[in-house]
Order: sequence, then C-alpha cells, then structure tokens
Amino acid sequence: MGKREYFPVHKQFRSRIVVSGPNRAGQRAHLRSLGLLDDDFEKPFIGIVNSWNEMHPGHIHLRRLADEVKRGILEAGGVPWEFNTIGICDGVTQGHVGMRYVLPSRDLIADSIELTAEAQQLDGLVLIGSCDKIVPAMLMAQVRLDLPSLMVTGGPMMPGVFKGKPVAIPDMREGVGKWVVGEYSDAEVYELECSVCPGPGSCAMAGTANTMSCLAEVLGLSLPGCGTSHAVESKKLRIAKQSGREVVRLVRENVRPSDFVTYNSFENALIFTSALGGSSNASLHIPAIAGEMGFTVTLDDVERISRKTPHLTNLKPAGPHSFWDLETAGGVPALIKELITLLHKNEKIATGQTMADIAAQAVNHNQEVIRPLGNPVHTEGSYAVLRGNLAPLGCIVKQTGVDPAMMQHTGPARIFDSEAAAEQAIYSGQINKGDVIVIRYEGPKGGPGMPEMLVVTAALVGVGLGTSTAIVTDGRFSGGTRGPSIGHVAPEAADGGPIAYVKEGDRIQIDIPNRTLELLVSEEELAKRKQEMPIVQRENKSPALRRYVKLVGDVSTGAALTNF
Repeated sequence: MGKREYFPVHKQFRSRIVVSGPNRAGQRAHLRSLGLLDDDFEKPFIGIVNSWNEMHPGHIHLRRLADEVKRGILEAGGVPWEFNTIGICDGVTQGHVGMRYVLPSRDLIADSIELTAEAQQLDGLVLIGSCDKIVPAMLMAQVRLDLPSLMVTGGPMMPGVFKGKPVAIPDMREGVGKWVVGEYSDAEVYELECSVCPGPGSCAMAGTANTMSCLAEVLGLSLPGCGTSHAVESKKLRIAKQSGREVVRLVRENVRPSDFVTYNSFENALIFTSALGGSSNASLHIPAIAGEMGFTVTLDDVERISRKTPHLTNLKPAGPHSFWDLETAGGVPALIKELITLLHKNEKIATGQTMADIAAQAVNHNQEVIRPLGNPVHTEGSYAVLRGNLAPLGCIVKQTGVDPAMMQHTGPARIFDSEAAAEQAIYSGQINKGDVIVIRYEGPKGGPGMPEMLVVTAALVGVGLGTSTAIVTDGRFSGGTRGPSIGHVAPEAADGGPIAYVKEGDRIQIDIPNRTLELLVSEEELAKRKQEMPIVQRENKSPALRRYVKLVGDVSTGAALTNF
C-alpha cells in the first residue's frame, strides 16, 4: 500500500509546525472553527498585538487601527489573528499607589507578547500601542522575538485650547497649583480641565509615549511618518493598513529586526531624542530595548551623545510647540533631514530605506518648529547625566527644560521619604525658594516600581517655585516635567545609595554644565550615617511587585529584569 499524505500543507513559514500533517488535525479543526478555509493554512499567520482598552485615551481608538491592519494583511495574502495585551494609563495613575504598577507593566507586556507569539508559533507581528510603557514594551518584544514585525503607534492627541492658546496635560497639572495660589479661579481651572484633552491619543507633548513612538520610527520598527501621525488623522489609518501589507512582505522575505537594527541604530535613537528634547524616560527604555539584542547602552552613551547633539525642537512642556506643530512641520523624517550629518546615515529600516533615503525625501515645512543645526534651541541635547557623591552611578536631568538661573544651584535639602509627603509640603507652603527637595525610596526597588514625580513637579511650577527650587529623587519624571528635576539617582535609597543618608538642611550642590551632583558633607560624616541610619523598608503586600523587586536591575542600566 503506497504512502498517503493526509491533508498536506506545504507552508514555508514557521506556523507550519502548527497546521501541517495528519498529527495536526486537531489544531486545524480548532482553526476551522474560526472560519479558516483549506488554502488559508498555506498563508502566513500574522499576530496583531493590540493594547486597546476603554479607560485610556491613548488606546480607546486602537480597534479601528487593528481593523485597517487586518485589511492590509488580508489584501497581501496573510491571515490576521488579533490578541490583546494590557495597557496602563500613566495619566490616570499619577500621584497615588497605582503609579507603582506602571513601570513593572513594561516587562510584563513584553513577556505576554513573547508567550503568545511563541505558543501560537506566529509568523509575524503587527504591534498596536500607545503611551508610556506600552510602546517601549512592544519594542522590547519585537527585537526579543526577532520575528518579521512592524509597530503601529496610536498617535498623539490633538492639543487642547484654553484662553486661545494650545494646551496639554502638563498645563492642567500646573493649573492646579495656579488655582491653589489664586492665579486661576474655580471657573478657569474647571474650563481648563474640560478642554485640555480634546480626544483620543497619547498626551500632546514631548512625553515618553510620543518620544518612544518617534524612536520606533528611527529604529526602523515602524513605517516612516507613523510616530507623529495623530490619532484622529486618516493618515494614521493609511499607515495601519500599509503596515498590514508590509508585514506580509517581511514574512515572505524573512526580514527580521536583527537584519537592520544595529548598535548604530540605537546611537541614532539617542541622537534623535537628544535633538527632540524627548522624555528622560528614554534613558530607561533605550538601554532595555538594546539589551534585548545583546547591545549595551549606558548613561555614558546618553551623556556623550547629548553633549554633541544640538536641541532642535522646542516642544511642550518646556517650549511653546505641540506635537501637532511637529507633525505639520514634517514629523520624524524632517527632523532626520536636519540631523543627517550627525546620524549614521546608512542604517536601514524595515522597508529597506536608509536614513539618508528618508532625509532625501523629507521636507521641513517650518524651521521655527524644527530648527536647522545652525540655529538650535540649545547647543546641547536634551539630557545631562550628573555624577558625584550623591549619585555615584549617575542620575539624569532634562536640561532643555531647566531655567538658566537654575543650571547651577546650591541649597538646603528638604527630605521626604515619599512623593505624597513632598506634594503636601508644597501645597501647604512649607517649601521655600532655593530649597532642594529630596524624594527618596521611590526607585525600582524602594517605590516599588519607580513612580513618576509629575504631581510634585507640576505643583512646584503651579505655585511659582518651578524656576527657583530643585528636586532630586531616585524616582523618575514624566516627559511632562520641566524645571530642575533630577531623577534616576543611582544607587537608589533602598539599595543603600547615598541618597538614603541625606539629612534635613544638608547643602546639596547641583552643577548641570559640569555634570556634578554633590552632597556637601564629609566622607567621614557620610560613613558615620551609614552606620547609624537604617534603610527604610516600605511595606509591599503585592505578589506582583514583590517578584518585581527581586528581579529588577539598577536604573542606571535601564531597570530591566534580570535574565537568568
């Protein structure tokens, strides 16, 4: 009797392991129940990772984008499979215990994508997400899995309008401080609250979400134009559909992130975000994404590149321009055009284009919004990495948002072991001009979860102390922060870092131009305090956060989880 082949599948893609041969009849039966026809089993299976949810302006519109991605995949001859991952809104979690869960969600999202893609043996991925931890998490998953893939970022929110001027969410948080001191009336602050967020999308500023969405484009992991294309634009729908088509091509040609994302790609990302004036959180996420590929990006790299890269876009919250202004000026391609002499111009993106190709095709429509190299906003880039006896492993400040008068400052330490205590002191009038607010035990382990201090920074600006009072913390700051806000102090207090041993009234010296952060006490006194002052152990009842504390690495290397 001749050899028989029961329902042969001649698929060339890795999902063949799921559907080919008589011993996969059960798997095919499951998939037939979802509507697959015989010839569908030969097609590439494309996962659509969607972080859509209903309590998140950055994600409320993502179902529509997923529909367009599906259309593109179907038209190109693939089979789309949509599945979800979580997405937490940083804006909703600001200033309370919920913020402790946000940074830990980054690595959980990356893991959830890996688990689904590997369990289902998908051939390629389109990842749809928005906002602060979801975008970097999806980028981590893309390079970790190294499957043919593209990201479709959800797009910025349109700016709101208040008193005839564009506003974004930092204006709201600062507006509360202005209401506290009587600058805004009840009616005015209510009007601002109702107008600052006019619709879907990530917050309309150079925050983490929009920074990382632009960097996805620079790394070549999303299509040109995607990063600044706004949530409400039809352009975003077209990019989503094209991404669906393109990912099928990538699968058929076996083009993977490792084929075009190199160490130089990450240097390009650092150059770009330094020129953009991007969120300081990029110094957490770029090292973590690079680490998934075995590349090492350190704070030294952040500092080295920011020193030589002029700041070219003056975006909210530090400047007057919105992300809509950036989009209409030409978006990421136009900024690449202005930076091309500084970039590694031969680095490629998923489409096969180089940075030089993108620059050649781009047009800068507004040189006030996207400045040329010869007319920068600042001669140095967004970030300054400081070191000294208060931060031996480094810390970071978004120097492009600091008033010139505060670039060098010495003042008395005001000590708080939580963000909430500092916020209360600001609003109750206990903070004075010239103070250096120290907020500790808010790092990855101590927080736990390294919460953002946006509530505190916005409060300072709102009550009129934003240009005279500094903050130093082992926590982190939102991209919505401006002013002399120094974060990511390492080692953190919970790890016995020097910040744990600062006392009320100690003098702290900040010198951003010379990149130093010093506690003005003797080495002998500091050693004595280490013997006498116990490390605070914050109660942590969360099983998820307890696991996170055990696995999370130092913030100076991206606060990535340990890989055993």
